[in-house]
Amino acid sequence: MPDADRPPADGRAVLVMNPRSGGGKVARFRLVEGATAAGAQVRLTSPDEDPAALAEAAVADGAAVLGVAGGDGTVSAVAAVASQAQVPLVVIPAGTRNHFARDLGLDISNPASALSALRAQNLARVDLGQVGSRVFVNNVSFGPYAQALLTPDYRQAKARTFAEVVPGYLAGQQHVSATVDTPQGAVECPQVVLVSNNPYQVSALRDFGYRFALDGGELGGIVVKRPAGAPPPDLLPRLRRELARQGHAGPPGEGVIAWTATRITLHGTADRLPAGIDGESVLLDLPIVCEIRPHARQVLLPPGAGAPEGASQTSPIPGRTCGKAPRTEEP
Repeated sequence: MPDADRPPADGRAVLVMNPRSGGGKVARFRLVEGATAAGAQVRLTSPDEDPAALAEAAVADGAAVLGVAGGDGTVSAVAAVASQAQVPLVVIPAGTRNHFARDLGLDISNPASALSALRAQNLARVDLGQVGSRVFVNNVSFGPYAQALLTPDYRQAKARTFAEVVPGYLAGQQHVSATVDTPQGAVECPQVVLVSNNPYQVSALRDFGYRFALDGGELGGIVVKRPAGAPPPDLLPRLRRELARQGHAGPPGEGVIAWTATRITLHGTADRLPAGIDGESVLLDLPIVCEIRPHARQVLLPPGAGAPEGASQTSPIPGRTCGKAPRTEEP
């Protein structure tokens, strides 16, 4: 690891924690006590104190390392501040799903174990996505998920809300009011658009939804448009086979297209679109431009996190700094 990339040996760390995330994991895993014992200061979010404001105040007070314990939305907000301030980030998986922490290789079943990163010298560089002025660590979603996020009681009844929203998209009655340019041509009014910070695995069921790297320097794009005709009975296996073979499935302008790019744009005649940015509901003005910021974020990791079996735990991993090691066997 080059000296310029070493985390500060004696820099003060401040952790922003969301006590409501993950059904109260901050309290359940005694993260405040653990962070304090490791020499860090803790600042708790509240209805009056959002994570970005707390992180900005910590930097203004001289924090040399920013940490965050919470869900992906909280992580995204603090990661943006850490990137702007050019200080390393420590991620504690204290949310519900913890997608970013999982793909970093952290033990999401034991959030307290990530606190060891505060004493480690295991620094990795990862990419960030950006849409407009906002940073995302996971993805920007348009379609049924973004629509569900607009429902006031979504957080209290996620499964029911999503089940109420999805049928309209499956039937082709609802769509994303935009056009997406893809390598297979323009797709108008798709049912789903997903833009991710590095591509998700989509062709192998066992690894579906994982990212094998977080430092690949590319966005992942997935567009789904319901075919006009009746779907065949073997639709899902056929889509998976075609995606694995050629990166798209279905007739031109329909089906599923998965690709990578450094920039993905949505355009159209609508003024704004509902979107989900790392699980947070927003309205974005068209045209919407998503871009990748390669190696924009330094992350301090616990020993062994992000490393494939047999890899060094004291230096960055060439070609795959962080991410879930891909399976080699057939799905």
